[in-house]
Amino acid sequence: MKEADRIVVLITAGSDEEAREITRLLLTEKKAACVNILPGVDSLFWWQGEVDSARESLMVVKTRAALFPEIVELVKRAHSYEVPEIIALPIIAGSEDYLKWLDIACQ
Repeated sequence: MKEADRIVVLITAGSDEEAREITRLLLTEKKAACVNILPGVDSLFWWQGEVDSARESLMVVKTRAALFPEIVELVKRAHSYEVPEIIALPIIAGSEDYLKWLDIACQ
C-alpha cells in the first residue's frame, strides 16, 4: 500500500464529550486506527454571513483513504453541527512499522 492510501482526517466537535463519542464510534467501527483529541481549540470562522467563534475539540484521525466516505457518513450521523468539519489530508510519508499497523488496525 502506498503512503497516499493513508490519510489524516481533521474533525472538530463542540465539546470534549462529543469528540470522545465520535472517536469511540470511529474506533469501534474500525474506521480509524488512532484518534488524538485536542481539547480547547479556539476556532474563528464564517457562519451565516458573520464571523463567529467557538471553543472546540479537534480530532486527528489516522485512517485509510478508502474509508473516508464511510467516516463522513458516520460523523454526520453522530455530530451536533449542521455542517461539521471533516477534511482529509494525505499521509505522504511515515514510519513503515506505523503505516503497517495503521493498515491492520482499520480494516
